[in-house]
Amino acid sequence: MSSSPLRVGIVAGEASGDILGAGLIKALKARYPNIVFEGIAGPRMQAQGCQSLFDMEELSVMGLVEVLSRIRRLLHIRKSVAEHFIANPPDLFVGIDAPDFNLGLEKRLKTAGIKTVQYVSPTIWAWREKRVFKVAEATNMVLSLLPFEKAFYDKHQVPCTFVGHTLADTIPVEPDTAGARARLGLAADDKVLALLPGSRGGEVKLLLAPFVDTAARLQQVLPELKVLLPAANARRRQQIETYLAGTDSRVNIQIVDGQSRDVMSAANAILLASGTATLEAMLCKKPMLVAYRFNWLTYQIAKRMVKARFFSLPNLLAGEALVPELLQDEVEPDRMADILLPLLKQGAPDLQARFSALHQQLRLNADERAADAIMSLIETNGK
Repeated sequence: MSSSPLRVGIVAGEASGDILGAGLIKALKARYPNIVFEGIAGPRMQAQGCQSLFDMEELSVMGLVEVLSRIRRLLHIRKSVAEHFIANPPDLFVGIDAPDFNLGLEKRLKTAGIKTVQYVSPTIWAWREKRVFKVAEATNMVLSLLPFEKAFYDKHQVPCTFVGHTLADTIPVEPDTAGARARLGLAADDKVLALLPGSRGGEVKLLLAPFVDTAARLQQVLPELKVLLPAANARRRQQIETYLAGTDSRVNIQIVDGQSRDVMSAANAILLASGTATLEAMLCKKPMLVAYRFNWLTYQIAKRMVKARFFSLPNLLAGEALVPELLQDEVEPDRMADILLPLLKQGAPDLQARFSALHQQLRLNADERAADAIMSLIETNGK
């Protein structure tokens, strides 16, 4: 190894990638104290010393139509990042999730002789399976979060390391509901519903209204129900406050800055958007209803292509319907209230053991495993 500082390019596209990136950076810094990171980073990665060339929020776009509406800006950012790294080659580049952005970037960098890693597999097992060949062209290695993903890559002879998930390492197997409630000023016997309509502006735009209306219906039946809504960042808080100020829904909602894990841990039940938050809710051992809406045209395109039976991570991991899922027109307040009411009243005690078993399956010291895989790639001569 050279005595000069190692340089790692790294791009995360949203809050969940920021969590993974921060853990990876911390683990690599323990091995290489003078390592340097730059790329596109959220607040957690920046707190670990990563220099961000662009605001991560610009990449936080979900849906085919939504991406198209910002395609020129996204292409400009990707071109700028590619040119920056080709002119100043890092020892390795890591793209975290955001496959539509990162795979094209990784392919260009790999062609230029830079080793590349895709951290979080695209959902190629669910739709557009032939993307596995695009992944192989673009990357030297995939770091997968889910065990069945490695088997898929092994079948196609694409280098892949199953690392588990950093959230499974950081969240205790035994949930600390009492501690979370104390930190949020809640009583032990409070009935609490957590609302998590997503971290992206587009998700909140589509899901906040039906989520708020669902909470209003539940508070009519359970007047003592406390509803907590964690805002992912200052922009989401402003978006939520603006909506609540303009709605005639008779609902009492407490907005919390961040603290999504405490809010989930404190809850009796959770209504949330599909995504990494469903994994976090599972790790907190909480009953949940997972709901999602796409832009109409995005949904029309996607429903003809997607072949997966489930879309929430707990169900994908279990291979069965452990938690209820509602999609598109099914995301309707009366229907959601009917599903959530018994969860708030009685809980779902049978889920605890299933969630705990899945937790153990993912609890593999992910940050260290990911760092080990990247270290071996850095230290291997050639591609």
